[in-house]
Amino acid sequence: MKYPSLSFNFQSTFYSTHKAIQLQKMIRKIYLLILILYSLITQLAFADTVENTIRKNLTERLPQLPRIDEVIKTPMNGLYEVRLDETEIYYTDSEGNYLIQGNLIDTKTRKNLTEERTDKLLSIAFDSLPLKDSFTIVRGNGKRKIAVFEDPNCGYCKRFERDLQKIDNITVYLFLYPILSADSSDKAKNIWCAKDKSKIWQDWMVKGQIPSSLQCESTALQRNLEYGKKHKINGTPTILLADGTRVPGAIEAKELEKLLLDIK
Repeated sequence: MKYPSLSFNFQSTFYSTHKAIQLQKMIRKIYLLILILYSLITQLAFADTVENTIRKNLTERLPQLPRIDEVIKTPMNGLYEVRLDETEIYYTDSEGNYLIQGNLIDTKTRKNLTEERTDKLLSIAFDSLPLKDSFTIVRGNGKRKIAVFEDPNCGYCKRFERDLQKIDNITVYLFLYPILSADSSDKAKNIWCAKDKSKIWQDWMVKGQIPSSLQCESTALQRNLEYGKKHKINGTPTILLADGTRVPGAIEAKELEKLLLDIK
């Protein structure tokens, strides 16, 4: 009696099983990708809806409010940052029912998130400065660079200038920024029109020697005022570091040295 011949192709079966497993893995990946894309689309749609709601409600309820430039979510659940007039920071809920002005503090890191955000918004790229409207003071090799906006009648500026004498290997781009009085404009013009602007400036700010009255083309001073207004430079001195950091007010030489060392 003959029995039927039984044969089993292990190689073919293994290949088919392997192919099925690979297909299942691919299907899982596609499914996961679809879920991720769906989640992202849902989040974006929700964020867009929240932003539109906040813009609509705040604009309708507070018509005197400046233009809303941006609405973004903050690290705090349910709280949104509303940026007005380029650099003004406020906070609101998801429906714009409340408007908060003040600082948002991260208690874990002790960071002032509002201050960090404002500093970032106010930073000025050093290579974007209109250096043609400034004059330079160079000490040592001049490798380190700062820009300063100063009023010739500013007492804090004079104190800063005295401290600045102690800093070596630096180039200072000095922007005359006469915002305190009409006399500030007169002195700024006399300094700008001097043959050796750097010397006359330091003679006045450090030694108190009044600059001589001079006449020349001085529209650079008006451009400085316009530039400062645009970038919200509201006080003097205002120091700008090479990395874009803005330092409002006079600081001591040792503090400036530390800031310069921190620049990568």
